[in-house]
Amino acid sequence: MATRAKRSAFKKFTYRGIDLDALLDMSNSEFAAIITSRQRRRLTRRGLQRKHGALTTKLRNAKRDVPQGEKPPVVKTHLRNMIILPEMVGSVVGVYNGKEFNAVEIKPEMIGMYLGEFSISYRPVAHGRPGIGATNSSRFIPLR
Repeated sequence: MATRAKRSAFKKFTYRGIDLDALLDMSNSEFAAIITSRQRRRLTRRGLQRKHGALTTKLRNAKRDVPQGEKPPVVKTHLRNMIILPEMVGSVVGVYNGKEFNAVEIKPEMIGMYLGEFSISYRPVAHGRPGIGATNSSRFIPLR
């Protein structure tokens, strides 16, 4: 018992081998070169629309006005198809799911995904007993 087991160190986040600080320093075109093809086509060929730029500006302003170590206020949006960029990490976004805004805190692991992936827009089916409208064979429910 003289030697202790070495404690595992905190794992530093990397996105495709590039750490978060380097990702934040990249331009959008450099970042587009390392993300998946679907997102790369969206960023480079089609470009981000004005409303996507407005959302990043709102997120930047919300993060700027908050003291260090605190969460910024929620920025609500309907843009479920917004690609999560490195500069959005640490922000809190209210993503609309068709009924309400679900607060999503952007973490480094979410980079390159869409906002809509984190705000489910349907209620998963909970299969129960057959009811009215079921097939004839399954409709029969005995009295005792």
